[in-house]
Amino acid sequence: MSAAFPYVGYEYLRRALSLSAFAVQSPAQVRPVTRITHMGDCLAIPPERAPGEDLLEHVLFALKHEGVNLAILAEALPHISSSALVQALAISPNGIYLRKAAFLYESFVARLDYQPAIRSRVVPLFDSSQYVIGPARRDSRWRIDFNGLGTLNYCATVHRTPEIDALLTNDILGQAREFIDALPTDMLDRAIQWAYLSETQSSFAIERESPSPDKQQRFMQLLQQAHAGNDLDEAYLVALQNSTINNPYDKAASFRHEQNFLHNGLRGALGVSYLPPPPGLCEELMHELMDWSNHQAQAVPALVAAAIVSFGFVLLHPFMDGNGRISRFLVHHQLCRSGALGKGLLLPVSVAMKRNEIDYLAALESFSKPARQRWRVNWIDADHHDFAFTGHDAIYRYWDATPAVTFMLHMAKAALEKDLKEETRYLHCFDRVYKAIDERFDIRGSDLSRLVMMCLSQEGRLSNNHRKQFRYQVPEEALDAIEQQAQRALRDDVDA
Repeated sequence: MSAAFPYVGYEYLRRALSLSAFAVQSPAQVRPVTRITHMGDCLAIPPERAPGEDLLEHVLFALKHEGVNLAILAEALPHISSSALVQALAISPNGIYLRKAAFLYESFVARLDYQPAIRSRVVPLFDSSQYVIGPARRDSRWRIDFNGLGTLNYCATVHRTPEIDALLTNDILGQAREFIDALPTDMLDRAIQWAYLSETQSSFAIERESPSPDKQQRFMQLLQQAHAGNDLDEAYLVALQNSTINNPYDKAASFRHEQNFLHNGLRGALGVSYLPPPPGLCEELMHELMDWSNHQAQAVPALVAAAIVSFGFVLLHPFMDGNGRISRFLVHHQLCRSGALGKGLLLPVSVAMKRNEIDYLAALESFSKPARQRWRVNWIDADHHDFAFTGHDAIYRYWDATPAVTFMLHMAKAALEKDLKEETRYLHCFDRVYKAIDERFDIRGSDLSRLVMMCLSQEGRLSNNHRKQFRYQVPEEALDAIEQQAQRALRDDVDA
């Protein structure tokens, strides 16, 4: 973007005050336009509407035209003169954006020497037409309803984009319940068994790990526990971490007390790809996240809450190992707590994530890449680094969860339509072919099952190698019949 056009609002504050907050995605910029309008990757502002150099003017402009960016406001408001804010309130005591600024000033900085006498309506901090909001908590002093997805100590922001609105309107979880309710009991049991197994294998595969049978079984049992709907607390999460780890030396006793990091395989400081918050801040924010999950998340669309809890957890990275698998478990935990999934149902979102790993990484890196730039890393030797956080803790307290929510909604949709429904269709075809062949030929059950599975997986064909493998157990006529029945079943399924 050309520097010839001056910035205003949030991006002006970020640059003028050298804030550590992340760059604004669609910054306000003075352009040769006649009205405020979105233009490409910026919000174009007519020169006569742009604030001057007064910081408070830029805060008020941003709140009015750019929404609420808590990360920037938490850093910028301490630079605002309290006397300037009081003077502006004396002139316009009922001003909506002045009241928002004053409310946040007192939340982030200090109480103002001013007694409000507000005679206008209560206003929400976040506009519900622009953001996904949480339950409102009223501040009677400024007549402001705080309706963020968290608290003023830790809050995620989700912009209500057309993409997110369309996916929420699609009611993915409602579709999943209708689909499951329509399945025969035997089919439902097998589909759910497949979902638990596939979810387990994919969650480990994302970590580039092939679990032992025992470890796989433990994780499947863990997924089943999601339906218990336990409150999140440190002891519960420690127990989850211990159940996913084999090495006793990696088992946690509490949230971490040292700095951890993610490594990308490169040597030296360049190998550090992400640093979560320092241990003390991590512990504080984990308690905020757990409290929100336990008491506020049920008032938010279930998949939005699941994305915030899952991604929020992995970005805080409270353990030295096992964070990724627990974060994906928390998707199911949150969906089950919401009551959105019954009958032991599990949406195999990790299967979809594994298939879309590039998008998964992009959603994580929308936060992790700029956060990495707020750390100074010195490489000491192969096993040691020196870490110094040079940013403001607001970057971890107030994060934009829009990419995480968008990704999670897409993965839930794919898990239902691409994975769960396709597996159910496969089971329907399998049952149909197996029954038709079993009625005509006397074939050992295990052999027939293998043949039908191989045939369906190869679009209704048995390879010459498979035919040779079974030539002494199954007559040629039966092999031909399996192909005919499989092709018919697949064709009918497509037509249906």
